[in-house]
Amino acid sequence: MVQIEQLVARTPAVSADEILKGFYPSPRFGEVSFKSYRPDPNQPSQAAAVKALEAFGATVGAGDGDGLFKRLFGKKVNSRAGIYLDGGFGVGKTHLLASLWHSTPGPKAFGTFVEYTNLVGALSFRKTVEALSSYKLVCIDEFELDDPGDTVLMSRLMRELSDAGVKLAATSNTLPGSLGDGRFAAVDFQREIQVLADQFDVVRIDGEDFRHRGLPAAPAPLKTEDLKRQMHAEFDGQTVAMDDFRGLIDHLAGVHPSRYRKLISGIDAVVWRNVETITEQAVALRFVVLADRLYDKDVPILASGVPFDKLFTEEMMTGGYMKKYFRAVSRLTALAREGQNHEPS
Repeated sequence: MVQIEQLVARTPAVSADEILKGFYPSPRFGEVSFKSYRPDPNQPSQAAAVKALEAFGATVGAGDGDGLFKRLFGKKVNSRAGIYLDGGFGVGKTHLLASLWHSTPGPKAFGTFVEYTNLVGALSFRKTVEALSSYKLVCIDEFELDDPGDTVLMSRLMRELSDAGVKLAATSNTLPGSLGDGRFAAVDFQREIQVLADQFDVVRIDGEDFRHRGLPAAPAPLKTEDLKRQMHAEFDGQTVAMDDFRGLIDHLAGVHPSRYRKLISGIDAVVWRNVETITEQAVALRFVVLADRLYDKDVPILASGVPFDKLFTEEMMTGGYMKKYFRAVSRLTALAREGQNHEPS
């Protein structure tokens, strides 16, 4: 028997302390390691990235307890406070970032870029700096600059954490110096972007999306009238959130993205009726955050309506946020495949 709930009936509240305590890898990456990463033999940059991160990890906490002589005259292992993994979606950047987190001493934090900006909103900038300055490592997944406010905020945050001796590690689809291109007048914020970029050594990871490497094409959407039958067949004994897609989209507008993790808490799978193409940028960006949280928690999807490669308009898929949308389509497709075919995403 399936226990059916609705996401539209949930209005989660999350305190600042709860947000801070949630800065650790999601269950999907809860036990990953450098050894469990499978580099593509045709992409030597992937194996090289593992070695670079292992070397960087050895510097985290390495200065703890050092004497004055060593601090003054010891060999400097790493010239910058941070390491930045640049590469396309699906090449395993998050896996590697989580592996770094698992392999290093604490206190430490792991979260997405959006979660850090949400933390600042909940705590204030100064309290966020105070909270994170005592950490040995801060990992930022999916680093991206969407607007001038984010640019100024993260430039200051990275600089102050670096000055406090915190090691930084980030992943992104965009080189640090090109962050913000096509999204806002980034040329007007080159000083802030350069300050941010100066905190990191860049490691490039090439390759194709592993989620679809050697796997069949994404399953076609189901018919709406078949959703319940398929749901009971696939998710017997589990808790499933079943919603009309349009109602879900409208509901997300009233739930801050910092609460999306709690929104899907306790949900084993989701079923969406009548998925339609999203035509508004703000709506699409909110939905990307939900897609990321579903993927983090490995929540399978059953859906009717348009296929996920039609979820965003052609203009969106070629615009300034295209990398975000491609990542979301990739992840949603993997979860849909898992929902229908029992294939791990």
